[in-house]
Amino acid sequence: MIDIRIAMNDIYKNLEPTLTKCGFRITTPADISDGIPVSVTSGRAVMDFSGDNKALRIEHYDNKIALLWAQKEGANETDFAKIAHSLLDVETADDKDIKFISDEYAELIEESFGKNGTVDKKKVKLPTPVSKAAAKSGEACYDANTFANRLSVIYPELRDEYRKNIETYGEFLPEDFFKNHAAPVVIKVIKENDPQKMRKLFNLLNEIYDDGTNEIQSIIAVTVLGELNNDQDLLANCVDYMSADMISPVVQVNKYLAKSKSARMRLENPPKYKPKKAKKKKNMFSTLTNQ
Repeated sequence: MIDIRIAMNDIYKNLEPTLTKCGFRITTPADISDGIPVSVTSGRAVMDFSGDNKALRIEHYDNKIALLWAQKEGANETDFAKIAHSLLDVETADDKDIKFISDEYAELIEESFGKNGTVDKKKVKLPTPVSKAAAKSGEACYDANTFANRLSVIYPELRDEYRKNIETYGEFLPEDFFKNHAAPVVIKVIKENDPQKMRKLFNLLNEIYDDGTNEIQSIIAVTVLGELNNDQDLLANCVDYMSADMISPVVQVNKYLAKSKSARMRLENPPKYKPKKAKKKKNMFSTLTNQ
């Protein structure tokens, strides 16, 4: 668990050389007496920076942190646009997360303001993930982008691949990211079977799976955990951590994939469904249990 004001102050200290180089200076709120230039109002923590006809803001709210910019000093709330936006859960974040965010922001600020003083918003803006509140209320379901975003916070080594995916395709395309980058990281954690790391991983997997779209449930069960290759020892490592809704699909998927190489192709690329009047459509996992 972290104190968000102290964490944001640490980010500022890490960014200070880059901010100075790019012409920004910290704006300390008048009512601050402890030397930490972070104001907190209604749960929203804000740290502002100003420069010549430009402004930066780092903002934390609802367990998400964002880097924003505006084209003038003393900018109003509506003047700011997001450069980066990611999860920072104060209950689970640690020094590693703070260091990663600091490095990411330093790179973005240098890219955006170090040479020509302008921001290429299309290049650096990441899709906004679905919030926990929206998912729990039923207003929205977790999607592939949200899963990738959250994974890249827990495992910083995935962050560059996540960003590269979006910059390459212009939007987030999940197939390459999850199969070639996320799955190996997840399987490595499962092989290590460290209880703390396993809880951290499956807290995320369970949350995304239970409140996610059918697509993201398939990604978790097939693309990611399907890489367990029906290894009974690895599956046993997972059982105590998986939610009740996830256990059966993951086990059945692994059994099915173990049948043949073509089984994975059929599962990942199923034929188009042609409804019949007398039968109801079955989902992928219920079909597996009957095979």
